[in-house]
Amino acid sequence: MQEIYFIVNCGLGSKLLKKAKKLGMRGGTILRAHGTIENSLLHLFALDDQRKEIVMMAGPSTLCREVMQKLAQIFHFEKPNHGIAFSLPLFKVCGVSCYPDQEYPKESEQSAMYQSILTIVNRGKAEDVITAANHAGAKGGTIVHGRGAGIHETSKLFAMDIEPEKEVVLILAKVNQAKDIIQAIRTELEIDKPGNGIILVQEVLETYGIYE
Repeated sequence: MQEIYFIVNCGLGSKLLKKAKKLGMRGGTILRAHGTIENSLLHLFALDDQRKEIVMMAGPSTLCREVMQKLAQIFHFEKPNHGIAFSLPLFKVCGVSCYPDQEYPKESEQSAMYQSILTIVNRGKAEDVITAANHAGAKGGTIVHGRGAGIHETSKLFAMDIEPEKEVVLILAKVNQAKDIIQAIRTELEIDKPGNGIILVQEVLETYGIYE
């Protein structure tokens, strides 16, 4: 089993998901986000902050690989700024009727070229994550907004627990750069202090649409 992620321009998520279903996927989830591109000319014209949609799906490994390849062709991921696709190994699925609760064997051992760095921080800190990562060699990232309810993150207002909004930053990095990027984020955001955030790292199986 695999998870597959597609990051596309706003408005394309539903079209991509519809195509994926025709190719055999059972469904997916679309998240609104925005991406950052490290480009001085775009920054000058305030065009380096783009609205994005993330489409997440899961399924059998063979099907996921076929769907990724076909969708990358259909949506022209070979062209810059048309989209990014990547897959992650999936160990367990629960609560999905089409895939009974079970664990799955690891994918065959292969040398990963990229890692997925997922950083969850308090609202307003995502840009700091991007800045720290870029200084360490990252090319940009995708920011998603969410909420958290960890033991260190709730505060009181009129005797009610308030769940602060969170920001999730997704960065893809080459394996030989990932360690420096992770350390830069960890240091700059003081991640090791309770309530400041968390970093999740996974090896990426396949990628489409990534340009150096």
